[in-house]
Amino acid sequence: MFTIEHEFDATIVTLVDEGAAPLQEDVTISAFAECVTLQQVDPRTDQVRTITLSMAQVRDLGAALDLPEGAYQFQQEP
Repeated sequence: MFTIEHEFDATIVTLVDEGAAPLQEDVTISAFAECVTLQQVDPRTDQVRTITLSMAQVRDLGAALDLPEGAYQFQQEP
């Protein structure tokens, strides 16, 4: 299950784990113009952990989902 919210400066998607236990904590993905953040509560410390991806990293992640194993690098357009 997931939710989508559109705020002034970001689109926020929350992924809710469903299914058999053990379930993972919700993941909140916030897409801004300059970066994307992923947040999840660490159940061991009860603190929110944040990962920030640049837009180039988001592009690379999207491409990686459709490619076989290997190392890749996008070429800069002239």
